[in-house]
Order: sequence, then structure tokens, then C-alpha cells
Amino acid sequence: PHPDAPAALVLLNPHAGGGTARALHAHVERHLHTHHPNATLCITHEIADAERAIDALPHGGRVVLCGGDGTVHQLLPALVRGAHELALVPVGSGNDTARALGVLGLRGGWPARLDWALRAPASAVDLGELVCEGGHRALFISSLAAGFDAAVALRAHAGPRWLRGMPRYLWATLRELIALRVCEVTVSDAGRTLHSGRTLFASALNGPTYGSGMPAVPGARLDDGALDLLVAGAFGRLGVLVMLPRLLLGRHLGHPRVHVFSGASVQVHASSPLPLAADGEPAPAAARFTLRALRGALQCVRYPSA
Repeated sequence: PHPDAPAALVLLNPHAGGGTARALHAHVERHLHTHHPNATLCITHEIADAERAIDALPHGGRVVLCGGDGTVHQLLPALVRGAHELALVPVGSGNDTARALGVLGLRGGWPARLDWALRAPASAVDLGELVCEGGHRALFISSLAAGFDAAVALRAHAGPRWLRGMPRYLWATLRELIALRVCEVTVSDAGRTLHSGRTLFASALNGPTYGSGMPAVPGARLDDGALDLLVAGAFGRLGVLVMLPRLLLGRHLGHPRVHVFSGASVQVHASSPLPLAADGEPAPAAARFTLRALRGALQCVRYPSA
């Protein structure tokens, strides 16, 4: 990029990827000094530090996040508040957001991804919004898990740091099987019932993957103005064990108890509060909530393969 390119804020979360991002600090600093002198590097140990740095940017600035899904999720309100552009250099353990943006297809490791994040144009992508009956709201960019898969995500979130990515999710799945519970769930769209009955999970996908790369809804796109609701009916422990390999391979959609519904807004009513996880991050359990697609709510840098 030309040295006179607009300045960008580069945020490095040293805790991302179980702390592996910490080793990048000096390398990123040297790379920016040599190739992108207008960029400002900010090391953010706490989300509040990152929020303050973003809020200090001029309206519509570019924010390059060196982190994972959790960092992106927690900073969505600040990014939307300032109408900022998001570019992602993935160094986390999940990276479903980077996967949806096509960044993982960019060869050359973090230097190539950082260069692309600083120079490539941004385009509009959708966000999802969770609105609970009790008033809690949350934005998400990748997924909102509700039910068993959320319980798995929450256990993985609190799991051992030495387990990363897919192995951590598999460990969490096996642990959650011990306490498996299935409740009655009704999913509706503008008063029209889409699904009703005993339900393992009813989760919204904005991108194609969740849980560290599981191809939940392979055709889901970040820019189609809709959420894809993946609903799994009544499964016992053995059924979950049989279904898991199919989910990992993206072959679960042919199962008679697995359905996908697409819409800009869906309502979920459960017989008891469902565990929830937004982009893999904990959210308060809720029995009644609405999931909405917010078309074009965020400008993001994407790789052409997305």
C-alpha cells in the first residue's frame, strides 16, 4: 500500500488463541513500522481497552483485529456504533468469522493477512441480533447457538486452555452428553409455525460454520439479508454420537430430524430456558427470544473466495 493510505487501528489481543497471539507482538510491530507506518498498533489486554481505542477513532475508520471469534464478538457494538470497517487477522482458536470472510484461504500466514486487512476494500455484511423477552440483546456475526450446541460451546469456552479448536469442541460435546436434556421448542416466522416439538437445538447461522469449522449450513452467506436456523429434533445420547460425524462432514442436512429454515426474523419459544452462546461467547439462558438479520450492518474486509 501507498504510504499515504488512510491510517488504521490495529488491535492485538495477546490472549487470543490461548495466548499464542502474544508471540506476534514484536513481529507485527516491526512489520507495521516497515510496511504500514500510518497504522497504529494497540495491545489490548482487556476488551474495555479495545473499546476505548475504537471509540477514539474518527467515524468510519478501519479497525484491524488480530484475534479470534471472541474478540470480534465482544467488539461488535463499538464497531457498529462508530460505523467502522472491520478487517480480521485470525489468531484465535475458533476463527469461524475469518472462515466466513474467506480470510483463511489467504496464503502467506499472518503477514499476508495483515497486508490484505490494511489495503483491501470493505463491503457490507449482515449481523444477527438476539432479542430476549426479558430485554437482553446481543449482536452476533457468525452464529447464535441455542440448546445442546450452546451448552457445548459454553463448556468449550471454559475448557482447558491446552485444548484448542475442534479437539476442544469434541471434548465439550462428550462432557455435555452426560447431562443431555431435550425440551419442547416452537420456532415461528411472523406467526407461521416452522417447527414444534422436542428439540436438541435451534441455532441461527449467519455464516456457514460454527464450533471451530463445523459446516452447519454450508450455503449460508454473510450478505443475503437472512439467518439460517438449523433445528435438530429429538436425539438421545446414541443419536448425538451418530449425528456428530455427519455434522463434522456436513452430511447432517439429509437427516429427517434436521431442518434448516431461512428468514430475516424468527421467534423461538421453549418450555424451559435454553443455554445460549453468541459467536461461541456466553449469553444469558432464555426461553423466549427473537433472532433478526440486520442487513448490511457492518463493513468488512473479505477475501475474494468468500
